[in-house]
Amino acid sequence: MNLLLHTCCAPCLIYPLKQLRAKGYQVVSLFYNPNIHPFVEYNNRRKALEDFAKRADIEVIYFEYRPQDFFQAINLKETAPQRCHICWSLRLKKTAQVAKEKLFEYFSTTLLVSPYQNQDSLKRIGFDISKETGVSFYYQDFRAGFREAHLQAKEMMIYCQQYCGCIYSEVERCTRSAKP
Repeated sequence: MNLLLHTCCAPCLIYPLKQLRAKGYQVVSLFYNPNIHPFVEYNNRRKALEDFAKRADIEVIYFEYRPQDFFQAINLKETAPQRCHICWSLRLKKTAQVAKEKLFEYFSTTLLVSPYQNQDSLKRIGFDISKETGVSFYYQDFRAGFREAHLQAKEMMIYCQQYCGCIYSEVERCTRSAKP
C-alpha cells in the first residue's frame, strides 16, 4: 500500500510516519506549502524536512515556493476559519493530484497530528477531494502523538516553528503574545 503524505513540517511528520509505517504503508512525503510566510520561514521548514528525511529514510517531493497560490486562493477571505479551510483544501488538492498522477493508492496529511487544526474540516475536505480525484483519503487522528513528536524534534535539534505558517497566523500569534 503506497501513500502520499502532505507534510507541513518535519516535527509534524514524525508521529504519522511512524504510525503509517507500522501499519505497512510505503510513505512518500510531499512538501507543498505556499501558505508559509515569509520566505525565510519557508526555507527553515524545508531545510528541517530535508534533514529529517535523510534520518528517516523517506523520499520527499518538493514544489517550488509559490506564495501567490495561497494569496490568490484566499483573496478577500483572509479571516479564520474560512482562510484555513481554503488553505487546507489547496494543499490537499495538490497532494491528491500528485497522488493520482504517480499512481498512489492513498493520500493524507500531517495536519492531522496538530491539535491546532480542525480535524472535522480536514477529514471532510480529504474525503471530498477523494471523491473528485478517485484517490482514497487515509484518515487517522494522529493528535495523540503531537507532543511526543515535538519533544523528539527538539531532542534531534529539528527546527520547530512558532505558528501555523501564513502571515495571518503569525500576526495572530504576535498579537496574543503582546497582550498583557
